[in-house]
Amino acid sequence: MKAMILAAGRGERMRPLTDSTPKPLLQVQGKPLMQWPLEALAHGGFTQVVVNTAWLGEQISAKFGHVFSPLRSSSGREQLSNQEQISIEYSHEGLDFGAALETAGGIVRALPSLGDVFWVLAGDVFAPDFVFSQKAADRFAASGKLAHLWLVPNPAHNPKGDFGLSASGLALNQADEKFTYSTIGLYRSALFAPPFCDIAPGNPAGIKAALAPLLRAAMDQALVSAELYTGAWTDVGTPERLRCLNESFQ
Repeated sequence: MKAMILAAGRGERMRPLTDSTPKPLLQVQGKPLMQWPLEALAHGGFTQVVVNTAWLGEQISAKFGHVFSPLRSSSGREQLSNQEQISIEYSHEGLDFGAALETAGGIVRALPSLGDVFWVLAGDVFAPDFVFSQKAADRFAASGKLAHLWLVPNPAHNPKGDFGLSASGLALNQADEKFTYSTIGLYRSALFAPPFCDIAPGNPAGIKAALAPLLRAAMDQALVSAELYTGAWTDVGTPERLRCLNESFQ
């Protein structure tokens, strides 16, 4: 099973830091932000990754290359084993279309490389305790659902949340209590096909499209499951949040 890391955004709220550096390469606790999920995926056994890029995307591919084997100095681990080395394929939306295709547009563009069931996560979210497990992936693959989302308690910058969570584990479009989507989820390719998505496979026209409308439509048909994640999690969306993360490391 493959994973897709979303890394094409401009990072407007992070300016001026992102004027010359793409947000996934900003340093968080001693290493590039995107390296944290890459390592977590590899330790879960998911070593084939697709990364979409746009803004300063050439820096991302130059940094990580097509085979990446990072050091785990912060946790005392030695270099990853051959089995944990990460194979990376790039979907260069900036080079192909001049700009990012938004979340769903970018996923559809990469879909031919992803297979039927795959992980999706954002390259600008810091969740060092999250475990990408084969058990969770297998459970989702057998469920028949189109997506499984990890939700988090609402941070100060998103007090109203995004989606609800039923007692039976369904993600809800409408709910009295909502949680924030962590940007970590398991997906099935059928979510990115009619009737939920009308973009042609591979998105040859470079159509921009958001993910939330697809998820909400699938939720209304009880086709999205979810669970609450309460580990460390930060949407590294502003210089202040980045500063706080790095100060806590000192």
